[in-house]
Amino acid sequence: MASVAHVGCGYWGRNLVRNFAEMNVLAAVVDEHPETAARISAEHGVAARTLAEVLADPAIDAVSIATPAETHADVALKAFAAGKHVFVEKPLALTARESLAMIAAAEKAGRRLMVGHLLQYHPVFRAMLSLVSAGRIGDLNYVYSNRMSLGKLRVEEDVLWSFAPHDLSMILALTGSAPVGVTAQGGAFATAGIADWATVQLVFPGNVRGHVQVSWLHPFKEQRLVAIGTKGALVFEDSAAEWGRKLAFYPHEIDATGPVPTPRKGDVEFIFVDKAEPLREECRHFVDCIDNDLRPRTDGAEGMAVLEVLVRAGDALKSSLAENSLGD
Repeated sequence: MASVAHVGCGYWGRNLVRNFAEMNVLAAVVDEHPETAARISAEHGVAARTLAEVLADPAIDAVSIATPAETHADVALKAFAAGKHVFVEKPLALTARESLAMIAAAEKAGRRLMVGHLLQYHPVFRAMLSLVSAGRIGDLNYVYSNRMSLGKLRVEEDVLWSFAPHDLSMILALTGSAPVGVTAQGGAFATAGIADWATVQLVFPGNVRGHVQVSWLHPFKEQRLVAIGTKGALVFEDSAAEWGRKLAFYPHEIDATGPVPTPRKGDVEFIFVDKAEPLREECRHFVDCIDNDLRPRTDGAEGMAVLEVLVRAGDALKSSLAENSLGD
């Protein structure tokens, strides 16, 4: 199996380290804080090394990157130049120019570039996507997501860039296309200029609509993705406590034959999906793509598509915040 060195051992990076270690593919860890690197290396029985040492080691096939987003492109480009495959946490980068450079470098080096859009590897979402693709809810009309909690507030990025990439990735997969229209609104209540609540409205070809709502000021945790079609709706309730209630099918239809459209409701059906840890599935997919020369599900192109929507939504959100501040 491919050997992986992990770069960036912060909160989420430690989860990646754990999974690669349990898969017996972890070769080394890298962190800018020597004491952190030493502690993590001792915990998993691998070397703590510098990035330069990792890139110079021909026995290491790939690097996993969970560093601040503004460093993603720099680390990834160095890795591709050294002939390594790259897994990079979301977002792929902060600009289209950086993303295109990463995609081009991966192609030139003949190496895999995979983006950490975790929920694309959640077995419940995979089941939901399969059912939508198979026509279980008929033609897709509308899809929306809520990702809200009373969570860890940040000042280096707003809630849109922190929370929305996962939801945008799933919505783009469900619709199978890029949006033709993107608008956004939000509010900065805790820190001036840093949105901690935002909504993004999306218009897709064929008049398919969608929206994303994100907040880290919400009184309780809500992680819900809903796809509504002409023959029913599917709901992925990731915040549901019981695994068996995370995916539900509502066979509701609208009878439009009369003068006034009326709903025909059906009984909700909970769909069982085999349980698996999404992060383990994601890490396994990355290694499998290296070992078997496969294209990652969330490759550079997919990461770029999500980034383009994020940038458009971010620009609209900044305008919304600026307009709101005029009334202060």
